[in-house]
Amino acid sequence: MSAVRPLDVSATPVSPVEAGVVFDGLAGESGLLVAISGGPDSVALLALLADWARGPGRPPLHAATVDHGLRPEAAAEAERVAELCARLGVPHATLRWAGPKPATGIQDAARRARYDLLAEEALRQGCAAVVTAHTLDDQAETLLMRLAHGSGPSGLTGMQPRSRRGEVLIVRPLLSIEKARLVATAEARGLPFARDPSNADPRFERVRWRGLAPLLAAQGLDAARLGLLAARMTRQEEALSRRAADVLAARRSPKGDDNGLRLDFRRLAEEPAEIVLRVLALALHEVAPVVESYGRLERLEACGTGLLAAQRDGSAMRRTLSGCILTLGRDGVLAVRQEGQRRRGVHPATS
Repeated sequence: MSAVRPLDVSATPVSPVEAGVVFDGLAGESGLLVAISGGPDSVALLALLADWARGPGRPPLHAATVDHGLRPEAAAEAERVAELCARLGVPHATLRWAGPKPATGIQDAARRARYDLLAEEALRQGCAAVVTAHTLDDQAETLLMRLAHGSGPSGLTGMQPRSRRGEVLIVRPLLSIEKARLVATAEARGLPFARDPSNADPRFERVRWRGLAPLLAAQGLDAARLGLLAARMTRQEEALSRRAADVLAARRSPKGDDNGLRLDFRRLAEEPAEIVLRVLALALHEVAPVVESYGRLERLEACGTGLLAAQRDGSAMRRTLSGCILTLGRDGVLAVRQEGQRRRGVHPATS
């Protein structure tokens, strides 16, 4: 690893006092596993956390580096990270992503593997949380990518400060801090760090958005503005999600079976369209949980529009969506049940 100048020489390093504020919510955890790649963001995070963790009553700290096996120099970089961790007094482990790698979608596959490996290591070390160095810049890039893929309000909440990977929390305490300030922090402390060349490879979507950041910022759409959007969308998402859950509870019928549920769609249709869609999404997830994917919102919107039109006309309708069959009767009752194994998929079907 070699030290380089900060991206923005005017950026101020993160002070111990500021770090104490953003780390305050971590004090009650049983242990923390820091995800450190060796880049400036995670190196700064590790150093700041190592100082903070020396305070009284703070949780024990461990660190882990994931070697994805995609670059020959990655193993040597992991060794240098281990040396840095020893210097800071933090136990370190190198985790390797073994097995064949996909020919396409390598970054997404690597991300999933990385989180799986980190969560497993956290459990081995008795750590309740994995701490990552995602920054305000990462948040901005995530919002732009999701917006370009047609994400709805829930996607525009961006990365959350806390999420869960099985039994382990994933904590992102630096989402309000610019990357340049973390680079400046590592530089000011004389900490060596490396740069992953894939972070500048235009074949990857996130890198292409990163290259557009200066142009967007010049028009007022900078990382801070996008981060504020994520915070506002999170606030709205919490309110709408709570309302949708209440409506689902009020509109569901006790007449169901182990394979589905029934809704009073006639009364549900009196709600704003956004609430109708969210209730449908909750019902689908309850009957057949699936991983959210790009494009699903459009299919949900088309299904909801069709159901509302059928309800207004007093006609029956049937649709399949997200592994479920939705059957609206002329009596205004909507039955949602899981598809048979051989019919799983997402496609429209009318009757």
